[in-house]
Amino acid sequence: MNEEIQDRLHREEITLATIKSRGMAFFIDEMLLSLLLILALGDSFFESKTVEEMIILTNTFVLEYMAVKFFYQAFFVMQYGATLGKIVMKIRVIEIKSLQTPNVISAMNRSAVRIISEMLFYLGFVWGVMDPSRQTWHDKSAKTLVVNA
Repeated sequence: MNEEIQDRLHREEITLATIKSRGMAFFIDEMLLSLLLILALGDSFFESKTVEEMIILTNTFVLEYMAVKFFYQAFFVMQYGATLGKIVMKIRVIEIKSLQTPNVISAMNRSAVRIISEMLFYLGFVWGVMDPSRQTWHDKSAKTLVVNA
């Protein structure tokens, strides 16, 4: 992160969210979306007799699940600056340029690149752990930061 951005964050008394709080927010969001998938599949999921049947059932809805994840991430980040997990963890997403909640394009960009990062073995998330500004690939792509609320 360049010094100009660091100075702006310092002036506005904004601090970057910790990796721990981001990880917990991710976990909360994933659990909520997984529960939603199980509820959506309803009886079919509970009628599965083996783990393999459950895996096959969930794999048949992988595109729909990814679409739900995309819209969930994009909507909540655009509308509230945070997903439900981030709200619980008291962190939020801001655009670097304006220090405000991301606009529609940034939120959708961030959401799409996030899904791509997940598909590539979460490498974009690992990148964020090693990055000094804690920016994942989806943060870099959308020019956003995750900060304490």
